[in-house]
Amino acid sequence: MEGGGRVSWVKYGPVVSALVVLLAFWFRSPQNVVLDDRLDTVLTSLLKAERKVGISDVERPRVAVGFGGCVDLIVDGVSLLNKIDLTPTDQPLHHNYLENAVQLAQSFAYFFAPGAAAERFMLNETLFSELVEASRDLPGNRWAIGGNAPVMAGRMATEGCDVLLGGSFSPDFTDVLSEHITVAGNIVEEPDIHLILEYPSGASWGHLTSRRANRYIIHSDDHNPYLDSMEEFTEQLEDFKPDLLVVGGLQMMDNFPFQTGERDALLSRLSDLLSTSSPKLGVHFEMASFVEESIMEDLLHYVIPRADSLGMNEQELPNLLSLLKGSNITVLSDPNPRVATVLDQMREVYRILNQRYKDISEETNSGEGKPLTRLHVHTLAFQAMIVTHGSQWKNTMSATAKASLTANRHVCGSNDIDPSKARLIMDDSFSVSRQEGSQRIPLQESRPVSCWDEEDYEICVAPVLVCTEVYQTAGGGDNISAAGLVLQI
Repeated sequence: MEGGGRVSWVKYGPVVSALVVLLAFWFRSPQNVVLDDRLDTVLTSLLKAERKVGISDVERPRVAVGFGGCVDLIVDGVSLLNKIDLTPTDQPLHHNYLENAVQLAQSFAYFFAPGAAAERFMLNETLFSELVEASRDLPGNRWAIGGNAPVMAGRMATEGCDVLLGGSFSPDFTDVLSEHITVAGNIVEEPDIHLILEYPSGASWGHLTSRRANRYIIHSDDHNPYLDSMEEFTEQLEDFKPDLLVVGGLQMMDNFPFQTGERDALLSRLSDLLSTSSPKLGVHFEMASFVEESIMEDLLHYVIPRADSLGMNEQELPNLLSLLKGSNITVLSDPNPRVATVLDQMREVYRILNQRYKDISEETNSGEGKPLTRLHVHTLAFQAMIVTHGSQWKNTMSATAKASLTANRHVCGSNDIDPSKARLIMDDSFSVSRQEGSQRIPLQESRPVSCWDEEDYEICVAPVLVCTEVYQTAGGGDNISAAGLVLQI
């Protein structure tokens, strides 16, 4: 009998297994079914909003993007640190720049646990070279075109723009760029390498666990801080006749060992370039991870007053606001802020910068600089934009939707968005401000982009379908900002 029982089980086992699977599917949690349906509806609605605006192949927008470029070596950060026997220190510490392995461990730990993006200059070229060599044979490593300007240029070319790119690149670098990108800059034999230490949500390094996926970037760059393509870029700009000028990559100057007066002179030349451009030409400045207070003050003097549009993430927004209010730089902020918090910070940045523009205009009677008419903040959970009524920026709702979709496409490494590899982490409803009694707006799956008017501007907020199978976080902000701008030119 016992033998017969075993034979029967072997005989009918596959049938029973199939029934178990069918029953599991049949009695699947109603909550999971609702979540799947919800994600599908949000995705369909975001795609519909994105497609409301198209770009004509006949009249491709013309965008000039500067400055710089590099080659990114992307590795799993924890694997690299483990390979060189670097473990978390007892006390995570922030460092403005890196000189040794201990400082690298302290700084990486400082940003790794909360899952905040960071970028640091490494003064120790020998250590940097050792890290690059150790990364070359790590499983899963890969090389990619890097730098704010080339990444934004690549996205804009993909989305239908013709681009003038200011940067100094090697011939191998330019060969892989889109045919819609024209390079203005010098030829360099060996491009600078930037080391991208990626990590997923829940990654463990020693006793630390990351709260969200992100990256820590190290470079020992000696070309890009000098903006050495600026002269050729300026010469080609007039003939190119761009519809938009984008400036990024200035964080390469942060804590770089310039000679006295060098950085000031470079930013003064950049300011002249922005000032002599046509007043009708939109200028977008893409922020980045700045930790040196003096360069932030220089940017507030030379660059930001000449930009109509600013792009930044949830770390860079409070950093800028803190400086505008006369406080110290905020190195580490909440990596998952609430919508109300971000919107209040955005309103304050918008108000302070435009009041500064007004005050300077009245004092000098020159109309020098530009008012801020567009502010885009990209976070893990949502996209938020403020756009001034009557400004040159159009299609804000569709642009916010496109920025949201691009976040998933870039991080998941696929143009096709798979809802089974995504989740919504934005709240089901959000308050428009932290002020007591503020309006709450529900997230409507069929109309996920919420837009409303305030004072002299419109605000739009869109949820992000957060990628759960991360391919790459580096370059996320550049791709997101560039995609949003494309629909607003």
